[in-house]
Amino acid sequence: MRPHRMELTNQLVLGYGLHEKMSMHAPRKATEEELRQFHDADYVDFLKRVTPKNAQALTKDWTKFNVGDDCPVFHDVFSFCQQYAGASLAAARKLANESTDIAINWSGGLHHAKKGEASGFCYVNDIVLAILELLRYHPRVLYIDIDIHHGDGVQEAFYLSNRVLTVSFHKYAADFFPGTGNLSEIGSDLGKYFSLNVPLQDGIDDESYISLFKAIMEPTITTFRPSSIVLQCGADSLGCDRLGTFNLSIAAHGECVRFIKSFGLPLLVLGGGGYRQSSVARCWTYETGVLAGVTLPDELPSNNYYQFFAPDYHLHPPLTGQIQNLNTRQSLERIRVTIREKLRYLNGAPSVQMQEIPPDLGGWLADEVRTREEKDEDEEGAEGSENKDPEMGGRGEYFDLEEMTGGRKRTRAF
Repeated sequence: MRPHRMELTNQLVLGYGLHEKMSMHAPRKATEEELRQFHDADYVDFLKRVTPKNAQALTKDWTKFNVGDDCPVFHDVFSFCQQYAGASLAAARKLANESTDIAINWSGGLHHAKKGEASGFCYVNDIVLAILELLRYHPRVLYIDIDIHHGDGVQEAFYLSNRVLTVSFHKYAADFFPGTGNLSEIGSDLGKYFSLNVPLQDGIDDESYISLFKAIMEPTITTFRPSSIVLQCGADSLGCDRLGTFNLSIAAHGECVRFIKSFGLPLLVLGGGGYRQSSVARCWTYETGVLAGVTLPDELPSNNYYQFFAPDYHLHPPLTGQIQNLNTRQSLERIRVTIREKLRYLNGAPSVQMQEIPPDLGGWLADEVRTREEKDEDEEGAEGSENKDPEMGGRGEYFDLEEMTGGRKRTRAF
């Protein structure tokens, strides 16, 4: 989860010239008030105050807020959270006001964070915050997760809602984090049947994964009829990942992105897991090309981190076939049939009574007067929107990256 993954991705994107096909934005940090739209006030305050020196005293022997092994406390953790959450919120606002069709924030996608605690390397759930922003203007939002880990934090946040349908493709095993995401987890109350889980076993290959993904997502989109889609593209589902145990190639991972893009709905694409940095950078660069409609040559361009991509120096290195495929045709067909049966209970897309400024799920009414921060963000974006393609008219895709410049972190968006 090191920000260095972002820099490697940045270098490849620049090397391929993809920045010329997208508009570029430098989003502001999320405010404390924005983080509290989902997270508990005491948890946000903790993130603001905690340092490696005072962490143990603030967490009562590490038991509160779930910081520790998987979620270590480090210097400027709050600033880090504000950066990636602010980028996802800015992307959601761009989609909501129809100033772009596709928005990408590879530094986002931290899907495990809960309302009042950190979990699985995730401190602030930027996905939930972005979806809440979209729900101010969009009646229904579809969330899709292709990280190898279950998107438990997002599912939990919207488990009682019929305005957000969550679909997670992941490895499911008792000893595999987070241990949730079985077929039986379908939502509750108004949200019953609006949580769909696709539990998979080790070693699933390209053909099986793509076939199942399309067989599930096409009827899901047709039935739910979302007005926007949020797609989490965790790259730990690739073959040869240090934590993941699937056999997916970069091309197969990208085919899922291509398929969702083909529906032509407003689309927010986020990063997530991925623990082999060279594979992550290749994958997200390839998918940036897919979203921008650009075919990328297999030979990697020259860049400042070229040696990180040794020994093959290609966009599509061999990643498949390393682990035995434990997913039988019968088990995958059973999953497909079960999901299709659950979709029948939706009885079509739920209706939503829209107001001039709709409330989000928490019941907070949006302010008709735009905040000072949002106005500043637009002004800064206008000043920093260099390298725009004039034919795009300011309506291209973009993504947010943390770039190390002069020893300081800076969020950069394309």
